[in-house]
Amino acid sequence: MKKTNLKRTKSAVSLRYKSSDDTAPKVTAKGKGLVAEKIISLALENNIPVQQDPDLVEVLSQMDINQEIPPTVYQVVAELLAFVYQMNKDYPKPG
Repeated sequence: MKKTNLKRTKSAVSLRYKSSDDTAPKVTAKGKGLVAEKIISLALENNIPVQQDPDLVEVLSQMDINQEIPPTVYQVVAELLAFVYQMNKDYPKPG
């Protein structure tokens, strides 16, 4: 039996949520391959936490840019935001 090397193409989606402006988080960027790598690279360069969740990325990749996330993923995104808020609390930006 021949082994097949199925390498997954990297995917990424970025979200923005400003409680003063948004009613729900919005997709701000999405991409695969080199675009995904650039999204992740820019996030890391700007001290934006990166969370890996392939299932969530798959769902969010189907959305349009600037589209609010659907209520069906609120719980998962809320957990992600809680993670980000905790990271900001534990590791505040200098200055």
